[in-house]
Amino acid sequence: MRIIDAHLHFGKEPYFDEIARAAQHENTEAHLRKVYQELGIVHGIVMGNRPVADTKTTYPSMLSYCIGIEHNTLPGTGGWLDPDVRAEALPLIERHLQRDTCVGIKLYPGYEHYWIYDDAFAPLYALAARYDKPVAVHTGLTASPDGLLKYSHPSVMDEAATKFRDVQFVMCHFGEPWYTDAAAVLEKNPNVAADLSGILEGKITDFPAFYRQQQTYIAQLKGWISYLGCYDRFMFGTDWPLANLGDYITFTKDIIPEKHWPAVFAENAERIYHLKLH
Repeated sequence: MRIIDAHLHFGKEPYFDEIARAAQHENTEAHLRKVYQELGIVHGIVMGNRPVADTKTTYPSMLSYCIGIEHNTLPGTGGWLDPDVRAEALPLIERHLQRDTCVGIKLYPGYEHYWIYDDAFAPLYALAARYDKPVAVHTGLTASPDGLLKYSHPSVMDEAATKFRDVQFVMCHFGEPWYTDAAAVLEKNPNVAADLSGILEGKITDFPAFYRQQQTYIAQLKGWISYLGCYDRFMFGTDWPLANLGDYITFTKDIIPEKHWPAVFAENAERIYHLKLH
């Protein structure tokens, strides 16, 4: 079975090295290539954290990327809500979107303190619509205690998706742990898809024990996915290097009915992100 990892991170950072070791991986290109080949993962989409000014960003051949929009990737220090920053950043972002290897835009509400439906994002969404490339949005918990969850609650995507209907949004992490609210947003808005990354971390040494301990949480996740029935809008993702890749495949197979594996593991990501893999 072909697999596409629709959500990962890639870079040499001490934090990435640490969490990779906890997942029994190594945060290196060579190791990622090896594990991808072993598990049948044919491609991955990096949620980019490099400066938008780096318009010649390159990643290994098995990876595409979404250009990340956050304080440390933008010119200046004012952030996206600063009109001077937007004026300087938008032409650079457009240059990324003109590249085949750049398959979308990534926003980080929660880590960044803004509402994604703010009118300041209208020109960014116009670019996304013009180039027919999705806007992936962090939703749910933040890894940092400095994040503000009111900005990353999945319900904020309802207003953005309603206001900007010509934009394909991707709800990263399916809004975990607010699966009820995330499901409501997907049910109402056909221009919202979701990836299933960021739900596991580290290495699971005993799956039966893990399922017993987390049975309520997993039942809610599986139940709301089943309730929606829109298996054409869910995508496999790992949040590498956060979790063990083999574990993530096993876990996803357990929460998705087998007849929908081809769609969730590869076909949806290939269609939604317009990947050119053949």
